[in-house]
Amino acid sequence: MAILDKNSNPVIITGGAQRLGLAIAQHLNRNGYKVLVTYRTHRDSLSDLHAQGIDSMQADFSSASSVTAFCHEISQRFSSVRALIHNASEWLAESEESDPAVLFAQMMQIHASAPYQINLALQPLLLASPEVSDIIHMTDYLQDKGSRKHIAYAASKAALHNLTLSFSAMLAPKVKVNSLAPSLLMFNDDDTEAYRQKTLKKSLLQICPGAQEAAKAVAYLLDSEYITGRTVHLDGGRHLA
Repeated sequence: MAILDKNSNPVIITGGAQRLGLAIAQHLNRNGYKVLVTYRTHRDSLSDLHAQGIDSMQADFSSASSVTAFCHEISQRFSSVRALIHNASEWLAESEESDPAVLFAQMMQIHASAPYQINLALQPLLLASPEVSDIIHMTDYLQDKGSRKHIAYAASKAALHNLTLSFSAMLAPKVKVNSLAPSLLMFNDDDTEAYRQKTLKKSLLQICPGAQEAAKAVAYLLDSEYITGRTVHLDGGRHLA
């Protein structure tokens, strides 16, 4: 059952039912934004989100046709959109078993092609927002550094960074377009203590700040009146370590 009505002017967060997306959704909801999250597979967190007044929609961004269907449904449900936060992601590495062409296409589809399609399709809703609207791309520290083990992933995030530059110029002054490029914000539950200690030493601040660091950065960008076409690096000074 839909929670938000046609005039809600929502913040839409793709991949918003877990990890960073979940923290961002809850933080913005607490601060008065109407929030809709997308999810690919059902998660237990959705019940809590609904109880908090956060809407949800199942969406799979692995193909152009599924992205088109998502954009059509959003356009039917809402008359305007306050913000698009492109957080949906998949972390896949090259391996002997993987087909390089398939892997590269998959990473580009999820991290670059889907945001590109959505930004274009929902441009009328962003322009219809009664206040200045936003697009925020969740990129990655690796967009500038590259990766030996996640080559296609890093390349797709670099493409998403470039979309930030193009869309900020295209949609100004009504729509601000920025990106967040995090490195380590959260550990996985199965990360070993040795791995955690080694990874912490890669940044100047040597901490793992948690998902709220991304949530606060998103809120800052939404509140700002004078930032567009920029990348906020959430890396604890990793580039200087």
